[in-house]
Amino acid sequence: MYAVIKTGGKQYRVQPGDVIVVEKLDGEAGSNVSFGDVLMLGGDKGVTLGAPLIAGAAVAATLVETRKGEKIKIFKKTRRQGYRRTNGHRQMESVLRITGIDGAGEKAKWDGETSLMTKAEMNLRARGLAPRVEATEVKAKPAKSPKVIDTAPTAEVAADAPVAAKKAPAKKAPANKAAPKAKPASTDEA
Repeated sequence: MYAVIKTGGKQYRVQPGDVIVVEKLDGEAGSNVSFGDVLMLGGDKGVTLGAPLIAGAAVAATLVETRKGEKIKIFKKTRRQGYRRTNGHRQMESVLRITGIDGAGEKAKWDGETSLMTKAEMNLRARGLAPRVEATEVKAKPAKSPKVIDTAPTAEVAADAPVAAKKAPAKKAPANKAAPKAKPASTDEA
């Protein structure tokens, strides 16, 4: 089942479980949002169109995060006048997870769990910079035991003989390139 909803002056086609980015909505992360402006419903019973809205239809969603969007650059220029101005703007937007659609005698619900992970954290995880374990699942791991190096003399070495530690041979420095041979002075008689 799917629905077409209107919010922020735009229309979105949504299904249960979809994640959409819309204009900023009021509310905290994790709060429930309901949309009553349903323009169209599609499902097993066919397509239902509104004139302009479908009475009694609603779409439920969970607010995942409110963030700033991508930067938009504004550049103004008047040619041959030395006038150039650059400005930028980042619009506030809300990320929603659609959890259910109800209307036209049909219901559809998403059975999954809504994660409140922000896009910034997802980006860090994708680059391998953030831990992959949720904060609630953190468990103390036992520390690794250091490797034990046996320094006792072997049976081949006599107990009376002093134990000599073997050193790795030192690396030899690379031989310097031979200096270029001096050219003999030319004997030009002019």
